[in-house]
Amino acid sequence: MPAVIAVVLLLAVAAYACAGGTDYGAGFWDLTAGGAERGKRPRWLIDHAMAPVWEVNNVWLVFIFVLMWTGFPVFFQTVFSAMWLPLALAAIGLVLRGAGFALRKPLRRIAGRRLYGAVFAISSLLTPFFLGAAVGGIASGRAVPGTEASAHAWSNPTSILFGLIAIVSTAFLGAVFLAGDAVRFGAPDLVGYFRWRALGSLVALAVLAAIMLTVTRSDAPHVWHGLTHGVGLGLVILAGVCSLATGWLLLRRSGAWPRITAVGVVAAAVLAWGAAQRPYLIPTSLTVADGAAAASSLRWLGLVTLVAALVVGPALALLYWLDTHGELEPLSDADLRTEPDHEDPTG
Repeated sequence: MPAVIAVVLLLAVAAYACAGGTDYGAGFWDLTAGGAERGKRPRWLIDHAMAPVWEVNNVWLVFIFVLMWTGFPVFFQTVFSAMWLPLALAAIGLVLRGAGFALRKPLRRIAGRRLYGAVFAISSLLTPFFLGAAVGGIASGRAVPGTEASAHAWSNPTSILFGLIAIVSTAFLGAVFLAGDAVRFGAPDLVGYFRWRALGSLVALAVLAAIMLTVTRSDAPHVWHGLTHGVGLGLVILAGVCSLATGWLLLRRSGAWPRITAVGVVAAAVLAWGAAQRPYLIPTSLTVADGAAAASSLRWLGLVTLVAALVVGPALALLYWLDTHGELEPLSDADLRTEPDHEDPTG
């Protein structure tokens, strides 16, 4: 049972990396869009594309915390004790990001829009970095049980690289999805705009991944060995194949397929990290079996997870389908006008 819950936890992390990562990437491109006039069109598309689903993506993050806290309490305590600062900064970034995105549109004053827009964009950059840095601290084995909070746990080479990879991978996902949204919203000028940014971030991601393999060989040897052997290596190869396919599809301007292969890149990379850590939650100090909760707690957690998958899973799938097929677009003024079906009998 501990292994099953660990796999579910890893799948939830992969889902959040893909779904939430796409929204973070949109914030990255909002930050780099330029001044008010130059960035008007890209920001218009970002607002329209993110509006239907940006809140629901955080459901995955809540699910991750519940699984960690209930299924692996020692792991939860260790991570949040050793790296409370980056995780607290990430949490603050989540709150500020949501507030910035929600409040920048209804404001009439341009100064207020710029302020909240800057809060949204900067938080979209810092939040994935701190989350990635925390993951790097886990992968490098620095957050062992009993470790006191220190900058060393999350400011090491592996953590910094994981943080940078988190930023670039979200930028990559965001650009790929925004290129597709530009087609859906009838903005041909933005299709090429985001397509070339997706290709550039894909190249940057490949470079960082190569550097990461070099750094982890000395800084996180257990993870490096897992990434270069067995299942981990297979998933790394899959991520590479998906990367090549995404680049080829972007150059050919092929419909929705780049989105599928882009998600494959990030999901395979996250799964490769999880497979590389086996059998540890924290290499090489805390195994899945040692960090698991009592058997009765795991059974109930498994049951609740199954119920959630059956009840919430289809709803999320439907929401994402409706969004990607343009069924959740806001009403226009024309939609709100009603024509009478018959004449008013009172004249």
